Formats: sequence, C-alpha cells, structure tokens
Amino acid sequence: MQTKLFSPFKLKRITLKNRIVMAPMCQYSAGDDGYANDWHLVHYTTRAVGGAGLILLEATAVEPRGRISSQDLGIWEDSQMDALRRIVNAGRRHGAVMGIQLGHAGRKCEAAGEAVIAPSALSFDAADPRFQVPQAMSVTDIAQVTASFQQAARRAVAAGFQVLEIHAAHGYLINQFLSPLANHRTDDYGGSPENRARFLREVLAAVKEVIPEELPLIVRVSAEDYVPEGNHPEDLAVLLNLAKDTGIDLVNVSSGAVVNARINTYPGYQVRFAETIRQLTGLPVMAGGLITSPLMAEEVLQNERADLIFLGRELLRNPYWPLQAARELREELEWPIQYQRSQPKW
Repeated sequence: MQTKLFSPFKLKRITLKNRIVMAPMCQYSAGDDGYANDWHLVHYTTRAVGGAGLILLEATAVEPRGRISSQDLGIWEDSQMDALRRIVNAGRRHGAVMGIQLGHAGRKCEAAGEAVIAPSALSFDAADPRFQVPQAMSVTDIAQVTASFQQAARRAVAAGFQVLEIHAAHGYLINQFLSPLANHRTDDYGGSPENRARFLREVLAAVKEVIPEELPLIVRVSAEDYVPEGNHPEDLAVLLNLAKDTGIDLVNVSSGAVVNARINTYPGYQVRFAETIRQLTGLPVMAGGLITSPLMAEEVLQNERADLIFLGRELLRNPYWPLQAARELREELEWPIQYQRSQPKW
C-alpha cells in the first residue's frame, strides 16, 4: 500500500524518503560555548534510525546573544562545525536528510551575561525577572545580525547540512520584527507589512548569497499570535508573499509565543493555519501540532492541507514513531536490519 505519508517528496534537488519531519526542539544540552556533544549525536542519530525523512536540528544561535539559553547550540564560530558535521554524517548514513534551524532569540535571550536586543525596547514579560528590557536595535545592529545569519549559513553548508531553516517563529528575533505586538518601530523596519517584512527579506537574501542554488531554504513562522492586535494566518501570508521572491522553498507553520497568550490546543490545532498559508502563498507547507496519529497525518496529506508533517514531542517520546506508523498503515518499508525480526509477516 502506498500511503501519502510514506511517499517521497522532492524539495529542489533533495528527495525526502517520506513526509515525516522532526521539528526543531531545543535540547538545552550544549556547554556555554555552544558546542554540540555526544547527547546531540545520539539524540539525532536515533531519530534517523527511527525513520524520519527530514531531521531539523534545534534552534542554533548565529551569535552568542542570539541564544535562548546558555546551553543552546551555536554556529557563530568555525570551530563549532566539526561536532555538527559528526551529527550530519551519522544522520545521513541512516537515511535521513539533515537540516538545521538558524535562529536568534532577540528579546527572549536568557543566556547569562549577554546584552539583549530587539526591534523595540519592549520586554517579553516585564513581570518575569528572566527577561530583560532589550535595547532597540539600530540599523547598524540589524546589519550585523543579518551578517551573522549569513556567516552561520556558510558554516552550515560547510558542515554538510542539506537543508536550512530560518527561525522566524515563536517570538524570537525575526518574529519580533514581523509582529506588531513586538515591533513598534517608526523607521523602515516597522509599521507597514512591507517594513515589518524587511528584516526577514534581508536575512533571506544574505543567506541565499552563500548557499548553493540547489539547497532548499525553509522559513518557520508563527501564523497566529492569539491576540486580536497581532498577526493571524492571513497576515503571515501577506508577509511571506512580500519575502518569497528571495527564495523561500517551503514554510514550516507553527504559532504563538511572541507574547504570553492563552492557546486552545488540540490534535492538529495548527493545521488550518498551514492550510491557509498554503492557499494564499502558493508555497508548500509543513503542518503539525499535537499530531500523534498516523491516520491523522495521512488525512492532512491526502486532503492536500499540507505537504509535510512535522512531529515534535511525539518524537521525543518515541523516536521510532515513523517505523511504527508504517506498520499501522500497512506500508511496506525496508526496516533497519537490527529490527527486521520484529516485523509482522502479512
């Protein structure tokens, strides 16, 4: 039986063996220097053995002040590449396409001793001592961070990553520029959708200058701010349409976290956002959000609501979800030789 979930998906010259994506999830397990270690190697390799088609490494900071925590991965120095290269090579050996999410925390930086920057001098949560009032970025600061994204992309390619994702979601720096809730600027980087999309456009353009033409570029967005004055899926579609000519190949659709807000979560709660963005931008999308059932994942794909399915916490609980999903959907797969004896004979 050929299911949609286990059909290949072509992303430029890369072909994913299935449509299951491991979402980026911070592991808070690096040292203060941002270096990957044995935890990361085992963690990601296990999910590759488990059958995920695309693995996206956790948010990896493009500069020290871009870390969410002091234990985040970093890619701001050439010396950090060797440990990342080990992870890439291990994942590829086990059949996964390996990608990395490049990010900057902006005002949500909690790394010790770092100066916090953001589009505007607005704390993420003034009542929470973990969050500083950030310094509003000058045009020079914006150019410096853009250059940091560019150099991080160069290092990621040199480390062997096959896909890059720019983190423009979950209330981090690029998302802060996109959302009117965090961006109160009155210059060329604030106000209108064109201005709020400018930083994302410049980051994407800078990254495209240093990566191969055939390397896919994903953007992760928060499609819903869950506050009336914030962004909603239709707004994100407008922002993405303003930026997509810089070379967006796929949109990873998430939601929330630019401000504290109550979110009504349920299985598939973000799928409708992905569906809207797919329709309004014409870009392929990946969808997720408490998707734990293979049948539900198959429904989303069969009804063309999304092109890929991302799993987060479910893959933390069960690294072998893809293999078990194949069994549930009666999909014929070439299992790893170590596990072939466990498979039923239909």
